[in-house]
Amino acid sequence: MYDEDDHLMLSGIQHFAFCRRQWALIDIEQQWEDNYRTADGDIMHERVHDASVREKRGDLIVTRAMAVSSSRLGLSGECDAVEFRRDPDGVPIHGMDGTWSVTPVEYKRGRPKDDDCDILQLTAQAMCLEDMLCCEIREGYLYYGETRHRMKVVFDEQLRKRTEDIIEEMHELYRKKHTPIVKRRKACNACSLKEICLPQTEKKKASVYIRDTLYGDGAS
Repeated sequence: MYDEDDHLMLSGIQHFAFCRRQWALIDIEQQWEDNYRTADGDIMHERVHDASVREKRGDLIVTRAMAVSSSRLGLSGECDAVEFRRDPDGVPIHGMDGTWSVTPVEYKRGRPKDDDCDILQLTAQAMCLEDMLCCEIREGYLYYGETRHRMKVVFDEQLRKRTEDIIEEMHELYRKKHTPIVKRRKACNACSLKEICLPQTEKKKASVYIRDTLYGDGAS
């Protein structure tokens, strides 16, 4: 069990799975830069993250910006949306009559990715909800703004194990306050932190680069 002060940001799982250095720059070194992709994603999440909005449609209730945490995993964060559907095999929920199944829904700006970064983040959300509500969540959904389509994610044992392994590695790096070194790849071009992470030295000697960074190119 982790103390609350040792909880990491749940949203960091997506960054960590994409690039461990990107995650460390954000969560350990507290550095951030926006680009078009991050700004567009922020706009989408502003529309979704209105905690005052609660939709009810028949046997379905949808909550927004639901705070979640897990002392077992050492994570805290928010779910974009959580769907509660009346279900005789579900669990009781405080303030709601009857029993309910629980389904997390995460909103993303683009389209489904080739990697599993978004899937791992959604899985961590489900595991936090399970620990909070004492329930079992078998599936969730990723909604992509570009395709306007939901992608179903089944939380099998293999996916849960991979998510737990990544969370454990995150905690280990955070305890060490270590920012990993990574090889540059094509995906770096789309990263909002590329100028912080990989400054262009233009093949200068290290001493010249440091001098120019501190004092400007005109320094003598």
